[in-house]
Amino acid sequence: MTKKLPKRGLPPMHPGELLREEILPALDRPKTEIARLLGVSRQTLYDLLKEKPPVTPVMALRLGKLCGNGPDLWLNLQKRYDLDQAERELGEDIKNIPMLAVA
Repeated sequence: MTKKLPKRGLPPMHPGELLREEILPALDRPKTEIARLLGVSRQTLYDLLKEKPPVTPVMALRLGKLCGNGPDLWLNLQKRYDLDQAERELGEDIKNIPMLAVA
């Protein structure tokens, strides 16, 4: 039997939300410049800010370098977001799967 641990930290969010709401305002630079510094198109950045695509390992490397916080933060945010979304979509199906114990 698994014990549900209390949640800590931020609720699962798309990395684009963090970028849009916290990081970009703190950087105080135009989005066009941010896209150029990341080496991506403006459309790619705008799509990310609208939470359309997931953060890929390549984008995590770019964001981690630009922000100085490394790629792990961005990939972990994406992983938590994806798992939360999947759990919401498949919650009942997952609950119906039995847990098998190794003998």
